[in-house]
Amino acid sequence: MNDFDYIIVGAGSAGCVLANRLSASGKDRVLLLEAGGSDRSPLIQVPLGYGLTFSDPKYNWMYTTEPDAALNDRTSFWPRGKVLGGSSSLNAMVYMRGQEGDFNDWRDAGNTGWGWDDVLPYFKKSEDHVWGASTHHGANGEMRVSDFADQVHPLCGRFIEAGKRLGYGYTPDFNGERKEGFGLWQMTIRNGFRESTSNAFLRPAMQRSNLKVITHALVSKVILKDRKATGVECTVGGHTQIFECRKEVILSGGAINSPQLLQLSGIGDTQALRDKGVAVVHHLPHVGQGLQDHLCVSYFFKSKVPTLNNTLGPWYGKVWAGMRYMFNRRGPLGMSVNQAGAFVRSRPDLERPNLHLYFNPISYTANTAPVGKRFQLQNPDRFAAFLISFNTCRPTSRGSVMIASNNPLDKPRIETHFLTTEHDRQDIMDGSRMVRSIAATSPLSDIVESEHLPGIQAQSDADIFADFAKRAGSVYHASCTCAMGTDPATSVVDDRLRVHGVQNLRVIDASVFPAVTSGNTNAPTIMVAEKGADMLLQDNA
Repeated sequence: MNDFDYIIVGAGSAGCVLANRLSASGKDRVLLLEAGGSDRSPLIQVPLGYGLTFSDPKYNWMYTTEPDAALNDRTSFWPRGKVLGGSSSLNAMVYMRGQEGDFNDWRDAGNTGWGWDDVLPYFKKSEDHVWGASTHHGANGEMRVSDFADQVHPLCGRFIEAGKRLGYGYTPDFNGERKEGFGLWQMTIRNGFRESTSNAFLRPAMQRSNLKVITHALVSKVILKDRKATGVECTVGGHTQIFECRKEVILSGGAINSPQLLQLSGIGDTQALRDKGVAVVHHLPHVGQGLQDHLCVSYFFKSKVPTLNNTLGPWYGKVWAGMRYMFNRRGPLGMSVNQAGAFVRSRPDLERPNLHLYFNPISYTANTAPVGKRFQLQNPDRFAAFLISFNTCRPTSRGSVMIASNNPLDKPRIETHFLTTEHDRQDIMDGSRMVRSIAATSPLSDIVESEHLPGIQAQSDADIFADFAKRAGSVYHASCTCAMGTDPATSVVDDRLRVHGVQNLRVIDASVFPAVTSGNTNAPTIMVAEKGADMLLQDNA
């Protein structure tokens, strides 16, 4: 039987949530199609294993952007999950909802029901927070959110104290009442294992007879009849198959694959599709437009005291960390190296934080360059060091995603167009000054031996921009390419995530963000899926 009530394309951060919620009643037959394979590898399940999956095409789409003028015409490596759990199986596991104003901006742009008060219940619905239920957190959801204050590296405390001495304050919970200041990240980890959406949502749901999951299934197009989605065409095991649906097709491929599939299906800008040999079904010019991401640079500092470099660099340190993890699921392997950070306002006249800072008690300056077609993020530097990174919270530059041809096997063209606005360029200068002021403030400054990169010689505005252009890269928060909005000329879906002008077709993933949130995007994507699932069930009751 190849007919279903719902067909979900993509078993990532959103798709796994949808598969769980849509199959929960047992009434509807749900099909989940994933281009990648199983997520059972220890490289995925052990939290620090993401340093290896980062460059493994077995689990990763391994995208590369087009050259960007703001980055000295460099291309950027964009890993995206091609595996059950999607990018939630590869990410750094930081659980960050974003600022309340992010979602109020969505609402104020005309997207009814997407303000902070509207979305908070959906954040809480999915959450199983280690601190229990409260005004800000849920305790009975599927997604475990853990606190690692007792395990983070001691240097994190110095970083936080430096921020406090600079007047920025401390927050015990970036997802609580106070969302700015310096503090420790919460992580999607349960009992020492990665809490991907596959582990949290999909695995329990796979026991249901009304949910069918097919891996290594590459969807080539949505089947449309009179601008109504009736199913999908995909390749499974080298054979083309047609799956039909009675209710709706949902695209959850993420910010790259969802617009790609719409375009391959004939939904997009008429002339652009014709140029690629695609028969146009519905003119929707904003498909693939509006791409946003967080662009980050790291400042590296040599340390007078040991960092995680000293722990995870030598072979015996790796053995020790492995033994500790095996016996009690604790230590460096059981958490992210992205342990502390901050949301701050770099100028007093700003209404909200404009900079997102990251503190890692480890450094990788020696091996973040490409090796052949693969990137390495495996071994730390051989000297004691740490890094502080920054990116602007709400960039205003916009890029695009466009199919390269009508062949679904061809990777789409990703145009980033970073730093095309004065707003974004100003935040680069502010971020550089902020990082250096933190490193120069006690007690962090007490253990700084020297600034390793970019080095104290880079002082002028021109030097700072030149260094940024040379070294900056993505934080992998791609979004907004099927943006939610009221006008089909400038958006792709409405506020119920229905594709404008097409029946029975929705997009539910990070691509529907009208603007990128100010922090990490995994938690907001899960929220969108929770809210989208409710909308689907309401509209198809």
